[in-house]
Amino acid sequence: MGSPHVGEIEAVSVTEVWSRLSGDANSVLVDVRTSAEWSYVGVPDLSSLGKQPILVEWQTFPGGIANDDFAAQLGATLAQSGVAKDAEIFFICRSGVRSKRAAGAIMEAGYMHCRNVADGFEGPLDPSRHRGRAGGWKAAGLPWVQS
Repeated sequence: MGSPHVGEIEAVSVTEVWSRLSGDANSVLVDVRTSAEWSYVGVPDLSSLGKQPILVEWQTFPGGIANDDFAAQLGATLAQSGVAKDAEIFFICRSGVRSKRAAGAIMEAGYMHCRNVADGFEGPLDPSRHRGRAGGWKAAGLPWVQS
């Protein structure tokens, strides 16, 4: 069997992600947005689950340049955190595009159950061209914090 393809990454709704994170102590959430997004837009708050999101940029800030060390950085963090290669790993970004690519990269590194968080943290643009209202983590009313 060849390497998995990004197209094979399952998209999971934010409410289903919350349910799975709640029900599986070994599951983790990886936020691949930029440090600026974490600081200014917020991050998922998993403290009520006794967890915290793993933060590794898929693209660097500023400039949006691809983080060529992403797989190595995240792989080291997952190993250090004791995350097994068969654990369910959910990837989130702003709207679901970067996270799908990141999930594919980690799947190619040997992690078997990589999922994309559908609509991401802020979701798609609404009719007024604002994010955070039409879908995603924030719009679903899931816990989040801002620094």
